[in-house]
Amino acid sequence: MTNPTTILSTKTLSPIQKQELVKATLQVIEADFIKTENASFEIKNLNKNLIFTSQNAVLSILQHPKIDELKQKNVFCVGLKTKELLNENGFTVEAYTGYAEDLAEIITLVYSDESFTFFSGNLRKVTLPEMLTENEIKFNEIKVYDTILTPHKISDKVDGILFFSPSAVTSYLKKNTLVNEKLFCIGNTTADALRAVLSETKIKNIKIVYQPSVENVIEQVIEYYI
Repeated sequence: MTNPTTILSTKTLSPIQKQELVKATLQVIEADFIKTENASFEIKNLNKNLIFTSQNAVLSILQHPKIDELKQKNVFCVGLKTKELLNENGFTVEAYTGYAEDLAEIITLVYSDESFTFFSGNLRKVTLPEMLTENEIKFNEIKVYDTILTPHKISDKVDGILFFSPSAVTSYLKKNTLVNEKLFCIGNTTADALRAVLSETKIKNIKIVYQPSVENVIEQVIEYYI
């Protein structure tokens, strides 16, 4: 009898998400390799438009006393789930994309005369602020949450690993090594974090979804193994 295919998710999945993998006869191990905490911050020098690149930033500012003032601003964001969360809470999303570099490109090409306030986390990638700076877009940045690495040693042999952020890659590698597992990534930025540490022969193990979402990662895993 062959051993079941074992998948490690580097974040705890919802019951529905996990059930999809279980129904596909995959054995699932879960562990949260990062956690986020709201940071204390002041809202000052607010520009005309707001930028969010994660749901965590949205969740943090929802607690702020000036939330009604923020809802009067147009919003630019990264990620469909981020857009949905903003819409649910009364924000008007002017534009959204799957990746920060695409959002920066839209802002540069179409909204270069506008000003922006970017709500970010402590481990955010430099892509967006660098592109805005290079193209002389007026913006400021307010850190509203912290990402904290929470490494775990995984003793079980796993066939595939699900990564949902570059930070989770960093956290996983603090206590584990990559052997020959298939590496399913939510997007290019996460895949780049793996490419930076893998040999040429192991880079072929990286699989990236076309549209970044947890559900699409799960769907890709199922398609690969079934």
